[in-house]
Amino acid sequence: MKICRIDGPVPRMAVLDERGVHRLPDFHWGDPSIVPAGDPMPLDEAKLLAPVTPGKIVAVGRNYAEHAKELGNEVPSEPILFLKPPSSLLAPGGAIEMPAASSRVDFEGELAIVIGRRAKNVDAARWREFVFGFTCANDVTARDLQKKDVQFTRGKSFDTFCPLGPWIETDLDPSDLAIRTRVNGESKQDGRTSQMVFQPAALIAFISSIMTLEPGDVILTGTPSGIGPLADGDTVEVEIDGIGTLRNHARRS
Repeated sequence: MKICRIDGPVPRMAVLDERGVHRLPDFHWGDPSIVPAGDPMPLDEAKLLAPVTPGKIVAVGRNYAEHAKELGNEVPSEPILFLKPPSSLLAPGGAIEMPAASSRVDFEGELAIVIGRRAKNVDAARWREFVFGFTCANDVTARDLQKKDVQFTRGKSFDTFCPLGPWIETDLDPSDLAIRTRVNGESKQDGRTSQMVFQPAALIAFISSIMTLEPGDVILTGTPSGIGPLADGDTVEVEIDGIGTLRNHARRS
């Protein structure tokens, strides 16, 4: 099932199927009501928002061995975590604003996990019970600022630096999905989620041992090799099997 979030006088969660977009007037994370209201809206008439408004976005660094290698880093022995603020969220189709403070803004296509139940000290064997679904993400990074600061916060946190969407796929096995990133139609990243150093079960167990994950929180699971810079006017697409394509454009501030 594909769950999206659409704009309007009051933003609404919605279900997407072959007939279009069906509004969900009474959506609750703990017991989501999948009872559409009214007639479906054609997808091309719906303004999609980021499909979730998380309290926190937990990102995982160097979770693909080849990506760690391309940055000149060792593969970590345990997950490397950092946070991106909710203010960095960007809707599908929105503009990635490249700040004047940075001379190199990179794309990083990633699989994102959306949490569906409050999770603390989760047993890895039960990880799927706490997941609502999966979506596409772009962990946009001011690479020069990240290197300058050593730690990740500034380089990862600018407004618009977390495109997310276009929707959440709730029925998906994330163990071996193709994940591809294209810039202006040219392939840049072509990996598989099976190449992750730490799979979703391990990530949820590890993260929930440190911090409580709440419904709607998002985990960015890391990026394959092939990252690179964006230029003013570029169109960047992150496509993941079974989910769809997240498309945004870059704009120099």
